[in-house]
Amino acid sequence: MGRHEPERTCIVTRAAQPAAGLIRFVLGPDRQVVPDLKHKLPGRGVWVTARSDLVHEAVKRRLFARAFKTEARAPETLAADIGEFMRADLRQSLSLANKAGAVITGFEKVEAALAEKPIVALIHAAEAAEDGRRKLQGQLRKRLGDAISSFPVVQELSNDELSLALGRSHVIHAALVAGAGSDGFLNRWHRYRAYCGSDADQADPDHGAGAHTNMEPDGSERNE
Repeated sequence: MGRHEPERTCIVTRAAQPAAGLIRFVLGPDRQVVPDLKHKLPGRGVWVTARSDLVHEAVKRRLFARAFKTEARAPETLAADIGEFMRADLRQSLSLANKAGAVITGFEKVEAALAEKPIVALIHAAEAAEDGRRKLQGQLRKRLGDAISSFPVVQELSNDELSLALGRSHVIHAALVAGAGSDGFLNRWHRYRAYCGSDADQADPDHGAGAHTNMEPDGSERNE
């Protein structure tokens, strides 16, 4: 029997849910509100559903001071700052997946891999030309058919970000192979998209790559 994950209450929506779907905040020594994305910082915490608009609302309505029952200074940029941290974490996880040998780059290599390897995600630079995207999607459709609708296609990172994360210049197209590092990257990608409001139906970071089709070669803290 799996371990039951305790639920926490969002200070904005007042809805209770497992902690994995929320962001924990603590107060620093200077009464500054500090996001604790890994849920490890000491001190009493309060929780907000992991969405940018709800973090912004908590700041705007001064809900942190109410929840902490003391002065709490939350910068107006808090929601955007968290988004940038998540984006940096996403790049770092892609770099780790690459070091583990789970990333293939280059249009021709990606196209070949779609027919031969256990690919779990396609990655396009945000600036990628529509023609290149369409050709790779067509190759993917040959393998997956209608299942292509649930296959992860990562398009949030820029050419510069991909190049930096992968240690190569001018990375436009890449593929993620099943293996060490791929689940961690996809978990962070889903969490980042959910935070930005573009992946609301896949917001649970525990579902990661396992919620999608793998392409094989043969086809006790409380809020007050």
